[in-house]
Amino acid sequence: MRRLPILIVLLFAIYGSVSAQPKKVIADKIVAQVGDKIILRSDIYNAIADYKRQGVELPPNAECEFIEGQLIQKALVLQAEKDSLSVSEEELDALLENQIRGFIQMYGSKEMLEEIAGKSIFQLKEDFREAFRERKLADQMRNKIVDNVKITPTEVRAYFNKIPKDSLPFYESELQLSQIVFYPKPHKDVEEYESNFLMGLKRQVEAGKKFEMLAKAYSQDPGSKDNGGQYTVNRTDKMWDPTFIREAFKLKDGQMSNPVKTKFGVHLIQMVSRAGDEAIVRHILRIPEVGKAEVDLSKKKMDSIRGLIVNKQISFRQAVGKYTESEDKFNNGSILAKDGSSYVTIDQLDKDIVLAIKDLKPGSISQPIAFTDERGKQAVRIVFYETRTEPHLANLKDDYNRIAERALEIKKMQALEKWFKDRIPTYYITIDKEFSGCNNITDWHKAAASK
Repeated sequence: MRRLPILIVLLFAIYGSVSAQPKKVIADKIVAQVGDKIILRSDIYNAIADYKRQGVELPPNAECEFIEGQLIQKALVLQAEKDSLSVSEEELDALLENQIRGFIQMYGSKEMLEEIAGKSIFQLKEDFREAFRERKLADQMRNKIVDNVKITPTEVRAYFNKIPKDSLPFYESELQLSQIVFYPKPHKDVEEYESNFLMGLKRQVEAGKKFEMLAKAYSQDPGSKDNGGQYTVNRTDKMWDPTFIREAFKLKDGQMSNPVKTKFGVHLIQMVSRAGDEAIVRHILRIPEVGKAEVDLSKKKMDSIRGLIVNKQISFRQAVGKYTESEDKFNNGSILAKDGSSYVTIDQLDKDIVLAIKDLKPGSISQPIAFTDERGKQAVRIVFYETRTEPHLANLKDDYNRIAERALEIKKMQALEKWFKDRIPTYYITIDKEFSGCNNITDWHKAAASK
């Protein structure tokens, strides 16, 4: 079953519900059916059009890939319903909220999204509801099919031995690193100065200046400065600082807070609009400067912790859980690669970490080092240089986990293909003659012809 990933196909179909409104790219008609689940022509061609608008390169037979993805999904949903799998309304509402929030971020505001879509937020959610329900049911059914698929060391070895020697991947040198991070506390006089500065900006807004223009000029938040300090927030979303959320949701539309202190700095917050637990807010962030004395104090504290670890009074992992102030606390302080792996290449590390470990050997811990994080805040850290691999061709000794993951992925894919091969003939299937030349859905054509 050659196909574009089902999830990607579906997400672009959903995106099409926004970007293609209010007109359809292609007139609708039913082009395929699995059981009582129908596939519309517009499901296929609107999704393809959206891919093209995004500049994604598509294969020559894109419509064949897309209709296969839709046939697969409809079969999974049909079986999920037969097996009494379900999606709760609460779960569905949460998924819809996240999707709408993403669209608002994309288009800049709720009003702009509604203008582009030609529909209200409520109507958009209702339009998406069935698509999201199907996606979730399909995921559940897929997981159920492969849930008991396991891989043994013998199978991993057999998979590896079948790889032609000239096709083995080459891995660059990779490192495993963990860190403990402190954020030196600024002197209270500096915090007070920034608070007074923000109060001055508040008075300027009250006198007629636009909040968003002041945010562009003075905010130190790189994530929102160019957007006039604007964010779409949800009070139930754990990614937001609780103090920021609490103070923001005290405000009425158009109202501004007094300076609010959080772990990120000092904020001036303006409520733009609010609907239930969701709101559009603007803020101006000021990060109080930390002096050399505060940095040196944090270095001294960090050095004491390093001593405890070196003297084996506490493990590095225990020290992470007890002392670190960074968000990677929840993955034991590991510095992760872009793909989420704990193995990183040198080029994926920031220059401060490279400097911290340049004279270290695996198994050792750096001295405390000051650095500036991605938000522009002064910080101090120690880095545990756990392991380093040498550049090498893939082999079972060094890369067993990676090879096992790939072997398991293929075994699951084979289990899915077998499941479909067995089930396709049992479904009522129709496919429009428009797709008769799609060789990738031969099994589906055979099942349709036999009815």
